[in-house]
Amino acid sequence: MGPLQGIRIIEICSIGPGPFAGMMLADMGAEVIRVERPGGSNFNTDPKFDCFHRGKRCIAVDLKTPEGVSVVLKLAETADGLFEGNRPGVAERLGIGPAQIQQRNPKLVYGRMTGWGQMGPLAESAGHDINYISLAGALNSIGEADGKPTIPMALVGDFGGGGLMLAYGMVCALLEAKVSGKGQVVDAAIIDGVGALMAAFYR
Repeated sequence: MGPLQGIRIIEICSIGPGPFAGMMLADMGAEVIRVERPGGSNFNTDPKFDCFHRGKRCIAVDLKTPEGVSVVLKLAETADGLFEGNRPGVAERLGIGPAQIQQRNPKLVYGRMTGWGQMGPLAESAGHDINYISLAGALNSIGEADGKPTIPMALVGDFGGGGLMLAYGMVCALLEAKVSGKGQVVDAAIIDGVGALMAAFYR
């Protein structure tokens, strides 16, 4: 039960903010199907030991094979949304990028979870929570005014600026798709999300 009951979401396995977004959607009643690598660490994980897995179904699919890609494309035909957390261009190379998925289902909302977004000088760079919150200005604002910044847990970047913003963006786009009949791409970049979280503190 929940406000998202009847909504089907395909979650392509990733780490941290992606699974958190899927958990949030599942908690609100969405049917979340997590596509995990064969033998992946989260396959058949007991939700008791991995809260990100709760409320989801998990299937093992090898996306490096044509058969595996076909499985995801077939799932997408009856899904309302799909999201992934790969670096820019990876989903397209696998055959499950936005254009490839929405060709099968134009109403589908396609979510992307990245640190830096799809374009720009850092788009291809690896990053961690502390990198995103540093460049967004959040890290400098945490701690004593006359001391060094206090490094927080990964709540501000990965989960607040990333996973929560992805879940919010997906829900907004799903609502719009119900009206227009057209899906769209939700590009949730952690650095942008942290910037939004800092709105009340920027001077």
